[in-house]
Amino acid sequence: MIPILIAIGAILLDLAFGDPRSKYHPTAWVGTMIAKIIPFAKSQNPTTEKFGGIIVTTSITGLVAALLVSFEIFASTTDVISTILTVLVGSVLLKTTIAIRGLEQHGKQVMKSLHQNNLGEAQDRLAMLVKRSTKQLDKNHVVSGVLETTSENIVDGVTGPLFYFGLFGLPGAFVYRTINTFDSMIGYRNSMFSNVGWFAANCDKALNYIPARITGYVMVLAALVIGADWRGALHTMRADGKKTSSPNAGIPMAAMAGALHTRFEKIDHYSLGNGTTELDYSHFKSAVILMKTTCVLFCGIVTIPSIIVLSYLGWWIHV
Repeated sequence: MIPILIAIGAILLDLAFGDPRSKYHPTAWVGTMIAKIIPFAKSQNPTTEKFGGIIVTTSITGLVAALLVSFEIFASTTDVISTILTVLVGSVLLKTTIAIRGLEQHGKQVMKSLHQNNLGEAQDRLAMLVKRSTKQLDKNHVVSGVLETTSENIVDGVTGPLFYFGLFGLPGAFVYRTINTFDSMIGYRNSMFSNVGWFAANCDKALNYIPARITGYVMVLAALVIGADWRGALHTMRADGKKTSSPNAGIPMAAMAGALHTRFEKIDHYSLGNGTTELDYSHFKSAVILMKTTCVLFCGIVTIPSIIVLSYLGWWIHV
């Protein structure tokens, strides 16, 4: 019951309180560590850079894993007080790997600027969330960008960590989050990181492959639960899920586009769904409800059953 309570507690904490300030967030600490160490991996030789990127990625990820394994060993007690403390601390730790409320809050900031007819500010705020130029985007494309990043980051920010927590406990969730942080910082973003970030980017793709596809189908179920178009979600996910350059990002994005009868468009790159392009706050509100429902369902029908089955087989890493 302990890991199950940790998973539930993490989601409740996130929904209630959201993310702590960046300086207190473990992901921010990892990001600072990456920023300070990655320059040492730079080289004029592409092969040397790739090797340096591998060393830095595995070293920092290994350190994070070792710290979390140490916590699990230390927390392996059976008395009541220690069990309660383990659940509380474990919930707080796992919560730092997920960001349900964070996805909502970041999107709200962009939508607030649009509501105030401040398109320039909305473009600037969106630029902090997506990897594209936002200066020339009109209102509908800005909203599309918000919905796209909300749906894509369901995997990076919630279901991915929950998936690996279900398999490997807190070390699994934190290793996933660390690799994801590497990818967001140096994963093929430009020529400066194309070599040094090569390993991290490919690790991120591999780790996201299964969670992204499970999340897509859970999103279809979530659409059914909230009364959205689950058939549209399923059809669009299957038809358009592979149109993005990322092998994983298009799956949840296409599912959301179909569920909401919308069309997401990144100019000169892809178009997902065949619904309306006239997007407004009501679409964002529906997207948030779909996102939250997907996350809760994922925990209930993927994470918790994984813990139960693997614990029964004696394979799960117990806290």
